[in-house]
Amino acid sequence: MSSSALELPGWKHVYSGKVRELYIPLSAESLDTATQVLMVASDRVSAFDHMLEPPIPGKGELLNQMALWWFEKLDFANHVLSTDVPDAVAGRAIIAKRLKMYPLEAVVRGYIAGSGWDEYQRSGTVCGIELPAGLEFGDKLPEPIYTPAFKAPAGQHDENISYEQSIDLVGEEAAKAIRDASLNLYQQGAAVAEQHDLIIADTKFEFGSDLGRLVLADEVLTSDSSRYWSREAWAEGRRRESFDKQIVRNWLSDNWDKTGVPPELPEEIVQQTAARYRELFEKLTGESAPAER
Repeated sequence: MSSSALELPGWKHVYSGKVRELYIPLSAESLDTATQVLMVASDRVSAFDHMLEPPIPGKGELLNQMALWWFEKLDFANHVLSTDVPDAVAGRAIIAKRLKMYPLEAVVRGYIAGSGWDEYQRSGTVCGIELPAGLEFGDKLPEPIYTPAFKAPAGQHDENISYEQSIDLVGEEAAKAIRDASLNLYQQGAAVAEQHDLIIADTKFEFGSDLGRLVLADEVLTSDSSRYWSREAWAEGRRRESFDKQIVRNWLSDNWDKTGVPPELPEEIVQQTAARYRELFEKLTGESAPAER
């Protein structure tokens, strides 16, 4: 059992991811044969493929509640079965349908930023897709683009791939369905975010198959899977003030050469990051952020 896993009545721990712990019912033999899973979001934070210390207080519950808010808003089948979970993980866990997951990160970019901006500066492309000349950081793209990535096994780097390569991975029918669903979900999400004076610059979705039916899984449009900007800040040219762990990345870039074990995050960086997560939740949902437990 992972050191961060809990003993939960009726469930046994089977997997630890970067952020989530997975449990299956005691009656299930394995993750492969289980029909449902308990997914618990932790407060862990990672950057540059390293787990960092200390965790961000309240992050797991915030991300879980934001994902649930979006699952309710989006017109698409999802994996949520219940939020009736053990008390020890209340607020930061769901019971989800066990799916056959596709090994793709379904990335949609509506604005140019992040690694896409780095590539564009070198070659005028993003993930091999040619874009108009003269774009500046944070500019809105003529239309959203789909740039899938191969979801590598734990401990390895995800790899940007072409749409044609995604067909090789999952087959033409599934690749097209995932691409079309991702672009549609991004448009749905962007329209909702705009009502709250927010921009979703880019995001990633994950999908699984439920007896051939495409189902949205994992998290959706959270501040860990998406780059959000304030529309006002974007219009004023302040396009690097995203509502996510960019504060952590910036501090690490200034204080670590990316070799060996990363340094411990200062308390002020932890608190600033937690505040950004809370601010986005409240701007988006109009609700108070969950209290730290």
